[in-house]
Amino acid sequence: MSMKLSTKGRYGVRLMIDLATHYGEGPVLLREIAKREEISEKYLSNLVNPLKSMGLLEATRGIHGGYVLGKDPALITMKEIVEALEGSLCLVDCVEKPGACDRLAVCIARDLWSEVSRGMGAVLGKYTLADMVKRQEAKRERAAPDNYTI
Repeated sequence: MSMKLSTKGRYGVRLMIDLATHYGEGPVLLREIAKREEISEKYLSNLVNPLKSMGLLEATRGIHGGYVLGKDPALITMKEIVEALEGSLCLVDCVEKPGACDRLAVCIARDLWSEVSRGMGAVLGKYTLADMVKRQEAKRERAAPDNYTI
């Protein structure tokens, strides 16, 4: 077994960054996001409800319907998105539920897992969707070939 973020968390972050990139342009269709992100529309549709329930995403129905962010991209952290889709960032139960283990007072490993969990939360909490959009734009600029002629 390995410690990995699930597809749900990874694709959910990409979905939300895509919506942040198009923030202020009105509702975006899932099929448009699916095409741009190369993720199945069906899979993306499974991510919508947990994000909506946390207020991170809003849906509008009708001919001009689609999805928009539930709040400004500068107010949504990566931590909120990952937790909405993956649940707690704690690696082991005893960190969140001290009563889950009788060895709490003497277990140095728990201290390590606690620190790792706090570190993960700190990094994910440090970046907002707005930050990620800026970073994406900078990365694309660096990757673009020079546009000069002789």
